[in-house]
Amino acid sequence: MMTVLSKIRLFKIGLGFIFSCIFAYAANANTTQLKFDDMDIKAEHIAIFVDEDGDLSEAVANISAKTEGRLEVALKDAEFKGEFGKKLHLYGLAPFKSIIVVGAGEDTLSVRQLRDLGGYVAQASNDNHSLSVITEGLATKAEQSAAQIAMGYALGSYAFKKYKAKKVNTSKEQTRTVSFHSKTPEPAKALFENDLGHVVTGVKFARDMGTEPGKTIYPETYAQGVRKLFNGVANVKIEVMGLSQMKRNNMGALMGVGQGSIHDPRLIVVTYMGGERGVAPIALVGKGITFDTGGISLKPNSGQWAMKSDLSGAAAVAGTLYAVAKRGDKVNLVGVMAMAENMPSGDAIRPGDVLKTMSGKTIEVMSTDAEGRLVLSDAITYAQKEYDPRLLINIATLTGSAARAMGEDYGVVITRDWDLAQDMMRIGKLAGEDVWPLPLNKNHYKAIRSEIADIKSTAGNPGASIGAAVIGTFVDEDRKWVHLDIAGVDWLTKARPTTPKGHAGWGVRFLNAVVRDVQQAE
Repeated sequence: MMTVLSKIRLFKIGLGFIFSCIFAYAANANTTQLKFDDMDIKAEHIAIFVDEDGDLSEAVANISAKTEGRLEVALKDAEFKGEFGKKLHLYGLAPFKSIIVVGAGEDTLSVRQLRDLGGYVAQASNDNHSLSVITEGLATKAEQSAAQIAMGYALGSYAFKKYKAKKVNTSKEQTRTVSFHSKTPEPAKALFENDLGHVVTGVKFARDMGTEPGKTIYPETYAQGVRKLFNGVANVKIEVMGLSQMKRNNMGALMGVGQGSIHDPRLIVVTYMGGERGVAPIALVGKGITFDTGGISLKPNSGQWAMKSDLSGAAAVAGTLYAVAKRGDKVNLVGVMAMAENMPSGDAIRPGDVLKTMSGKTIEVMSTDAEGRLVLSDAITYAQKEYDPRLLINIATLTGSAARAMGEDYGVVITRDWDLAQDMMRIGKLAGEDVWPLPLNKNHYKAIRSEIADIKSTAGNPGASIGAAVIGTFVDEDRKWVHLDIAGVDWLTKARPTTPKGHAGWGVRFLNAVVRDVQQAE
């Protein structure tokens, strides 16, 4: 006979399915179309780039000629120096109604800088009219710079407006066009549509999931969102593990974190096997706490609303898998997402409880607010047991210590191999998502020894390294392993060129770049 609690759960799941359908519709509603065109400029609103040396490129000089030289005069009158990222709006320079001018600096531009320029254009543009962006003439060694600028624009123009009261009737929406002009538009279009655009979609998925309220996105509706994201993507398999399967796998830590919520936990496994049969995959393991109250160790009210983004690690894993699979990379890649909602209730775990993990090791719970390392312990064990990965990367909004140490500038990277840590720093710099290392040594492992269990979940400072030690306890000693703590970078208080204020979708670009780097090294 169905209990009252079961009925409530079924109602919640059904309601969640409705919410997830709304999410999918809103996420897929497209009012801006990106195009790649030649140098025949006919738009009324344009964006141009000017170097610090003040000399106009051939493309910009042609624009100035169309204004009968008034553009060049306006730049001089405004004393525009072309400092990287500086923006200037000019109006009424016929035949153009508006011209956005963005400084390109004095150096040869990297791919990261090209994307930043696109983000600056997005920040400066008006969403009510179409726009032509003149990408020709920039000093760069990057091929198809128009595609890189377009990627930056797409990332920088992100906005989550689903719950705004004033909504446009999408059936009558007029599509806004943003064109990126260069002498070689077709190769740029191919690069964006076959590669960079997939990364943008992955980032937007992560941002959407991290911005949605906790009543809308919980483990089951997140799983539905993942299924929709990968619908029709080749060589991808998705498994959503429920409580019965978790019990069979003895995932006591993941189940323990989720048992205080009316929403059951889920373990989501996405596999993309695009590489050679039998070659060990790369495994990405993400923390997916859909809302984190702290459990019985309740968080203070201040800032608790932002804990809807505690699924950022899992969202980054899904977004990365999508980009790699859509690109059709010849690599084997596995994503494991440990999803739970951490709530206080009569059923919730308590400080002092002991949880038995899938590995057989036990954890004494010192604080129920240190739940991420608990769900990851089972997810990491599962990834190793089932897939024996050649590289294991876990990603999580794990500790406030990481945020205090690095602020919003760097994700924390912790490894057992200094050369690997340096590789991660290099990759992050190129990808536009920087990381910086913190230590992990035997003292951190000693600190988490428990008198009544194998380890305890917390042990004071240094918090970021202690958290890594808990997770490291479940990683095979000879395993190539990277731990990412993104607690400081997942939610920004101020917009960056390619990242809005709010949820950053951090990790998709970084992990995507790691997968590329591994392939290039082979």
